[in-house]
Amino acid sequence: MPLIDFPELKALLVRDGRLMALDLGSKTIGIATSDVMRMLATPLTTLKRTKLAADLAALAELARKHDVKALVVGLPLNMDGTEGPRCQSVRQFVTNIHNHGAPSLAGLPIVFQDERLSTAAVTRGMIDDYDMTRAKRAERVDAAAAAWILEGVIARLR
Repeated sequence: MPLIDFPELKALLVRDGRLMALDLGSKTIGIATSDVMRMLATPLTTLKRTKLAADLAALAELARKHDVKALVVGLPLNMDGTEGPRCQSVRQFVTNIHNHGAPSLAGLPIVFQDERLSTAAVTRGMIDDYDMTRAKRAERVDAAAAAWILEGVIARLR
């Protein structure tokens, strides 16, 4: 399934079904899912990146287990809206999903969501609202950032 835009995603999605969001970093992948009605985004887990095949297999298993209907991938645009080297890396990972991912992953529609300031916003919330230690934040920030990205898509789909 190729990359699609929001109107295509909205038209493609059946009434019920989970979305899964990815916050791709160089060392980790933050993962969040929506509920079946696509009202809430919940941090799921953070995968430590290893080899591409292992990363794709882990993502495919999560997509299968949670019966995911579409993927949302955070696109790390520069503050002026342009794309830099990190965007190229994310686009290459999405290409790898299509070319090398298991059918439960490679067959999903994928949409990009601007993720500017997602990690900063989540980190600030963890400090202000929960007074989390740096160690606890490090464990949870990537999955929470994925949930923040997914919340933006859920809002746009309404």
